[in-house]
Amino acid sequence: MKILHLDINHPLIIEQFEALGFQNEEDYTSSKEEVMHKIHVYDGIIIRSRFSLDTAFLEKATNLKFIGRLGAGLENIDTDYARANGIFLAAAPEGNRNAVGEHALGMLLALFNKLHTADREVRSGKWEREGNRGLELEGKVVGVIGYGNMGKAFAKKLKGFDVSEVICYDIQGGVGDENARQVGILELQQRADILSLHLPQTESTISMVNTEFIDAFQKSIWLINTARGKCVVTEDLVSALNSGKILGAGLDVLEYEKSSFENMFVDGQMPEAFQYLIKADNIILSPHVAGWTVESKIKLAQTVVNKIKTKFC
Repeated sequence: MKILHLDINHPLIIEQFEALGFQNEEDYTSSKEEVMHKIHVYDGIIIRSRFSLDTAFLEKATNLKFIGRLGAGLENIDTDYARANGIFLAAAPEGNRNAVGEHALGMLLALFNKLHTADREVRSGKWEREGNRGLELEGKVVGVIGYGNMGKAFAKKLKGFDVSEVICYDIQGGVGDENARQVGILELQQRADILSLHLPQTESTISMVNTEFIDAFQKSIWLINTARGKCVVTEDLVSALNSGKILGAGLDVLEYEKSSFENMFVDGQMPEAFQYLIKADNIILSPHVAGWTVESKIKLAQTVVNKIKTKFC
């Protein structure tokens, strides 16, 4: 089979495909339109998030048998068209779930212990102890929305912290396990001290965390988002930070990210709500790197290879 690689990934993916007898071609610079002119000759595509594989693109891929995406989600692929036309989809949430779980926990611990502000102050010569008094995870109720690979990995990391309980909400039933008890959304909003998002981006999750959703929480909460930026309405998050309904947030993803995830603002402008976030001491930001570790680069590639090998070899 002839495979087109549209993003640079760990070399093992090409090496192992070659060992299976696949023909690999790499194109990391052509425009989407240029790729569309030749895509009909390929049996497979390997992509991260360089551009969307929409209906118009896939209609040109008349010989396509599979798409391998080195990431957790498939929102940059027209999955309905692909499945209707028998195109096998191989995402790799198993490959970076551990990285995401660790990053989410790291953000939470940094927020609770004010590590980001304390580090900045000490570097500037300020030795402020009382102002950097932290909080402990022990005794807190942690709510997880989205209990798939990422949510489960995060809950597993919490086992040694003596939290009061980890509760999870998911549209799929029966996903709770020894690390989290599955509950309805109302119980989660009544009990959670901390909310960690591990959702895919879908029509139902875009703008889900808005003012109405936030105000339904009985307590003031801490928010961690390592999922998708468009799940949170940033202006409503800022309003909740100002009111104290949200005590602080760790954001690895932003509403303003381009669909490729490689750049931030679609039009190059910095929204007012984001200007607030970058100045706030109770906010930690990272550039969509929760699942972006040395180890996950290997695991993502291996996961995709394994799934395609199982399906076609």
